[in-house]
Amino acid sequence: MKVCMDHPLHQELLARLERELEVLPDKPDETPRNTLDCLWALVAGHPLALSQVEAAELVELDRAGQERLRQLVASRLANMPLAHLTGRQDFMGLVLLASQAALVPRRETELLGWSVLAKIESTGAARPLVVDLCTGCGNLALAVAIHAPRASVWGSDVSPQAVELARENARFVGRPDVTFVAGDLAEPFDHPDFLGRVDVLICNPPYISSAKVDTMCAEIREHEPRLAFDGGPFGVQILLRLLKDAPRLLKPGGWLLFEVGLGQGGPMHKRLAGLPAFAEVESIRDVKGDIRVLAARRSAIAGVDRPA
Repeated sequence: MKVCMDHPLHQELLARLERELEVLPDKPDETPRNTLDCLWALVAGHPLALSQVEAAELVELDRAGQERLRQLVASRLANMPLAHLTGRQDFMGLVLLASQAALVPRRETELLGWSVLAKIESTGAARPLVVDLCTGCGNLALAVAIHAPRASVWGSDVSPQAVELARENARFVGRPDVTFVAGDLAEPFDHPDFLGRVDVLICNPPYISSAKVDTMCAEIREHEPRLAFDGGPFGVQILLRLLKDAPRLLKPGGWLLFEVGLGQGGPMHKRLAGLPAFAEVESIRDVKGDIRVLAARRSAIAGVDRPA
């Protein structure tokens, strides 16, 4: 039987969520209403992402199901991310599997994804080679594979658990041809098949300072892997390694694109612009005007590289 929104249990739990739920700014799609509906659908045996739940029909729950729903609402209010409860997360029009093995994809990272697609189109390559470092659950790599199907896409992560989740997601979205490997940043691609041959190199690296990670909200600090956030003492440890490694992978004219934290865009742009390995640097701003993505085109001149 389809449940109406004036169902007593729905009204009770919605009222509680409206009073107590604190939605993080980096998860703007979540509301008390769709949170409850996602959890209701989950109890009914139909795990859904937020993008899917509006069209879903909620069915009557038996007594055990109602108790399970109350427990799930309590878990959400105790800072368990919704994506960890449902096992689903939206990203660039895809529904992906989510777990504690990797960072939950954020809407803000879609700016990087759409920017990558624009650069892939600009290469004009018949089968562009795209490599995604710090791939996490594989969200960027798989979004590229779906939206730019002619690309050959690879991803890597230092966490074997994240790589396994990315492989599960590749099967889940029907792109098992996207290859995910475990390894530290660019290390898995230190091979003639990749050196100097990558058209577009992507990275959403950890860029939060180690000290700040300890002060992040409980929903992040207690449930998502620290490895996905901790960028070292000043938050730029992985970013600097990326700038050093990227020129060896990129073909002349190839593009490096990566996400940066608030306040990092200006200094990182300046650093990139001072490197002979890159001929052009672009700052890409979000709707608030903050630089959140940097894009750098590999110089076509050989023999000018120097460490970042």
